[in-house]
Amino acid sequence: MRKLIVFNSVSLDGYFTDKGGDMSWAHKNDPEWNEFVAGNAKGGDGPFLFGRVTYEMMASWWPSPQAIQMMPDVANAMNNLPKVVFSRTLKEAKWNNTRLIKENMVDEVQKLKNESGADMLIFGSGTIVSQLTAEGLIDEYQVVLNSLVLGSGRTMFETLTHKVPMKRMSTRTFDNGNVLLCYEPVG
Repeated sequence: MRKLIVFNSVSLDGYFTDKGGDMSWAHKNDPEWNEFVAGNAKGGDGPFLFGRVTYEMMASWWPSPQAIQMMPDVANAMNNLPKVVFSRTLKEAKWNNTRLIKENMVDEVQKLKNESGADMLIFGSGTIVSQLTAEGLIDEYQVVLNSLVLGSGRTMFETLTHKVPMKRMSTRTFDNGNVLLCYEPVG
């Protein structure tokens, strides 16, 4: 059974997007951070899971010449690895190697987890993260704490209605002020 992992950046006040939905504040351009991001991009072959909003943002950026020039390893992974987008409103998913699932997200994720293969990864997609957390389907949370305060925005867990205890697995600090915090649910 493969794992489902969330990888998201959050501000010191707990937001993964600002009030306008922007996540670009999380991108740092320094050698240590770029090496970590590129290493993560090369680290797996499993599918990326997205909600519609994050999917549309990623699909508009990673195939662009600018993204390919700036971060070739990450762009290669994002453009070529399998992707699954969950949306009731998206008509079609044109980004290379993407499958659109319109209904029964929880059942579909359980089926994906039961398949053999590399672990799956969710970026952004707060609504999806919240719903799958509520169902106990996420195995690991990799959260990058960024050294800034946004003041308002969206949390990854805004629709969650119960507590989910977590156990810290590891941490890593970066010279740019970021701290990677890795947790798994307890129980």
